[in-house]
Amino acid sequence: MERWDAVGEVDDLEAELLVQGDHLRTLMVASADGAATIAGRVGTLTSPADQRLLLTARAVADVVLVGAGTVRAEGYGPLVVEEDVSSRRRARGQTPHPGLAVVTASGDLDLDHPLFTEAVTRPLVVTTARSARLDRIAQVADVVTAGTDTLDVRAAVAALRARGLRRIGCEGGARLNQALVAAGLVDELVLTTAPLLVGGEAARIVHGDVLDPPRPLRLVGVLRSGDHLFTRWSLR
Repeated sequence: MERWDAVGEVDDLEAELLVQGDHLRTLMVASADGAATIAGRVGTLTSPADQRLLLTARAVADVVLVGAGTVRAEGYGPLVVEEDVSSRRRARGQTPHPGLAVVTASGDLDLDHPLFTEAVTRPLVVTTARSARLDRIAQVADVVTAGTDTLDVRAAVAALRARGLRRIGCEGGARLNQALVAAGLVDELVLTTAPLLVGGEAARIVHGDVLDPPRPLRLVGVLRSGDHLFTRWSLR
């Protein structure tokens, strides 16, 4: 699907968000003045429609890529989709439920968390070759090494695709987004704009070194639900 409907209520977007081949989509939410979090969490920035959009994007992804800090802050658990979604995934040749790939350079993870112990699809941990506790991590997750001392996001994405995980949905955080954008790996940004002004010094959806040159975006769709605005941008 090249474009979303012009402006309308958020509905079942699975067909629109389903793409073929290698594709990396970043999904983020921000306030109208650009804050990606409030007190370190998405919290009141999100909405029921935004959550529906997030779940629909997960439904079509082979794997959800997320930084360890976001996992901790937002309380991630096992990724499970409803049975009708699972049936459509099977028909497309995907796993019944989307995989989860947690990015951590340090290996500092709670490996007794239900995210690992109750996962329905074995998680992946993307880390460096010299990360702490690799043997322990391997007991509860598949280890993907990308870089020796510093995490190499190009190697990480290549390793995921080598496993057949071609459609990647990234859910942040902002520093992971920055690394992926800087490396030219992001194909699409889906951004929810919340009807709030936050102020302060909260991180933006892409946070880190200045992107030089700035990355151009092409608007390919706009939706709304209430006062929340949903925009879809191509980086290609």
